[in-house]
Amino acid sequence: MLREKREAPAEVTSKGRATAREVALHVLLVAGSLGACVLFAEAVLRLVGYQPARFRAPGELWGPRERVFLDCYPTNPRGYFDLDLRRPDVRARYEALGMTGIDGVAARAPFAVEFRYNHLFFRERELGPKAAGVTRVVLLGDSFTEGQGVKEADTTARRLESLLNASAPGRWEVLNCARRGADFPALHKMFEKILAYEPDVVVHAMVLNDPERSKAFEAQRGLDDWILERRRILAAPDAPATGSSRLLDFIRDRVEARRVGRETTRWYLDLYGAPNAEGWARTQDDMRDMDRRMRERGGRFLVASWPLLVDLQSYPFAAADEAVARFCAAAAIPRVDLRPALAGRPAESLWVHPVDHHPNEVAHGLAAEALVGPIRALAPR
Repeated sequence: MLREKREAPAEVTSKGRATAREVALHVLLVAGSLGACVLFAEAVLRLVGYQPARFRAPGELWGPRERVFLDCYPTNPRGYFDLDLRRPDVRARYEALGMTGIDGVAARAPFAVEFRYNHLFFRERELGPKAAGVTRVVLLGDSFTEGQGVKEADTTARRLESLLNASAPGRWEVLNCARRGADFPALHKMFEKILAYEPDVVVHAMVLNDPERSKAFEAQRGLDDWILERRRILAAPDAPATGSSRLLDFIRDRVEARRVGRETTRWYLDLYGAPNAEGWARTQDDMRDMDRRMRERGGRFLVASWPLLVDLQSYPFAAADEAVARFCAAAAIPRVDLRPALAGRPAESLWVHPVDHHPNEVAHGLAAEALVGPIRALAPR
């Protein structure tokens, strides 16, 4: 009995050592597995050519006097972009127009779409007197309606004009009087300019960042516009460092996307709430004035609300949309919500490019189809 008691501590020690070895072995196996997973993920991301978002920025090229412009993209995933700036003939064409800096942009964003502007800097033919018997529709807005990243033939204006004239050839004229970056009060000044061209229907193709921002709002919040914030994130050197980890870049991209999504969602909602009460009130005054002046001329004013192309099913900006809808109903201004026309599709299928979430040619076509009926109903008989 005494012998058994003396041997018991040795057995316990032996079992403890075995348990410690098993734990250490388990830790090593887990660490090895995690390391293998990390290496595998890194290899896959490199194999598929993953580039961090900040190194895939779109580019811009302007010609003299800003009458010719190119939207440029790093890749051509849908085969839609019809210009390749790496081609000598394409480069020579735009150099002959006085465009400079092509080689630098072509090195990182060679796929492009051309824009031509009239003397009013609209992506449209030169404006003149309205022909007899023609109903003139003017689209007023920003880059969503101008057609950032979209060929002119595929913009809402051109598609809408074609659809309206399908049943009444030659009766309808649709003018694209949108300008990228335009918000209130600039949109109201643009409206005043186009009145000289006798529009019968003016469509304000509204995007949620259109309202005027009060000085207090800007001072408090700074720049949290989702569209412009993405441009800021993407502004960076031309290529990642050779030894940088694609996996860490991938994780940083996701974390940054969540941060931007959270902060900019709040920015848009506040744009229509108490933090920007003064700016939103002035915007409503401008829109009432636009409606009043069109009615006085025998024409009509229509608001068409573009959604931001982010989760169109569980739309995070619904409260801002509802604020616009309430205002239009109270002011008796006709409104078309374009989100239902787009909501049956994944948001990413409507993007110009993975690094540019402006509406692509499919979204422009759907928007045009949604506008045909309301515009026909408002047009003078």
